[in-house]
Amino acid sequence: MSGNPGQPRRGRPRPDEPRLVAYALLRAVAVEDAYANLALPALLRERGLYGRDAAFATELAYGTLRGQGTYDAVLAACVDRPLAEVDVPVLVVLRLGVHQLLALRVPTHAAVSATVELARAVVGEGRARFVNAVLRRVAEHDQAEWLDLLSRDRDALDTLALRHAHPRWVVEEIARALGVDASDPELAAALAADDVRPPVTLVARPGRGAVEELLDVDGARAAGWSPYAVVLASGGDPALVPAVRAGRAAVQDEGSQLVAIAAAAVPLEGADRRWLDLCAGPGGKAALLAGLAGERGARLTANEVQPHRAELVRRAVAGRAEVTVADGRAGPWDPASFDRVLVDAPCTGLGALRRRPEVRWRRRPEDVPALAALQRDLLAAAVDAVRPGGVVVYATCSPVLAETREVVADALRRGDVEELDVRPALRGVPDVGDGPDAQLWPHRHGTDAMYLAALRRR
Repeated sequence: MSGNPGQPRRGRPRPDEPRLVAYALLRAVAVEDAYANLALPALLRERGLYGRDAAFATELAYGTLRGQGTYDAVLAACVDRPLAEVDVPVLVVLRLGVHQLLALRVPTHAAVSATVELARAVVGEGRARFVNAVLRRVAEHDQAEWLDLLSRDRDALDTLALRHAHPRWVVEEIARALGVDASDPELAAALAADDVRPPVTLVARPGRGAVEELLDVDGARAAGWSPYAVVLASGGDPALVPAVRAGRAAVQDEGSQLVAIAAAAVPLEGADRRWLDLCAGPGGKAALLAGLAGERGARLTANEVQPHRAELVRRAVAGRAEVTVADGRAGPWDPASFDRVLVDAPCTGLGALRRRPEVRWRRRPEDVPALAALQRDLLAAAVDAVRPGGVVVYATCSPVLAETREVVADALRRGDVEELDVRPALRGVPDVGDGPDAQLWPHRHGTDAMYLAALRRR
């Protein structure tokens, strides 16, 4: 007799709460297109998970999302029908089980029994027996053996995609951006860095907070490049840091901090009083820019097209910038009215796979042309908004060339801008490329893969 989902049979142990939370998150990502980094904190609060339980739920969910492509290849070898014919909730449970069997130090019998109990609770007794049978086949080999078995008859790029759990097209784009082929060890290093959970990095907001205060937090250390960045090496909960609760500091990747710092540092000609953050949501870079502008007597306008994200910007800048709600391609400002503009354009997000593990499976190659067209339009609008002698910094959280150099090349063809060497504005950060633009990388810099270029209007 099959059980009812959510109603474990009497006498059986109930699945532990971390696995239930991980399942709920993965199901929301798969069925509702939820973003893991936004949905997980709410789930943890709702289920009352803290400390070690919260850390285990996070590892289960994020690790499963990162390894999904590899785990699906293993499951495809163990399931007697195409994975596309397996119900999504069952597939989610199976992926969770494979992650525990192949990547975590969970003993085989514990990983299988705990996952089968989870299956009984969320998909019913009948499908729990199916989960049990499949996981026992998965457990016949460890991860290294599975990778060797599944790598047979694959070419070098496919093998890298399997071993580092990236779609092949993403591997190809990263190889193009690095200028290497599949045989270069740097490509494997770049892919491996995407699979490592990044540390929690805080930013001390200029004019509101100080790095020294953040360094008093247990396990905190100064970061390598941004003078405003502190790393919580112990992975502590940033919500417990008083400066974060008070808005004097915030969670922000060091790469994002470097983009804002560079946007404020690129030299311009003439006055430097009016700054614009054209795509400001959710406000992290805008808050840093607002502080830097305030120190120089300048004033920032932070623009965001989505009203709910504009509200996040208002909270982040806390009255230190004017916030406008408009499509950046047609803002409410006069042409040539700003001295300095940052365009942190919407993109595939393939530079932040460490923090958004589901993005690699959600994005498709066909997403790139539409995003690149939007990026070209936004950069053109930014150039129109800056006065002659002023500067525009263009940035994306992506290494995909169609979203980076090719967008800048399109802007240069209009003839009224010149490209500046942005590397000196990165305060000596090494290995950012041959210039004049710059590319940060997780495996080189420990940051998200941020791209940035600087243009000065003639």
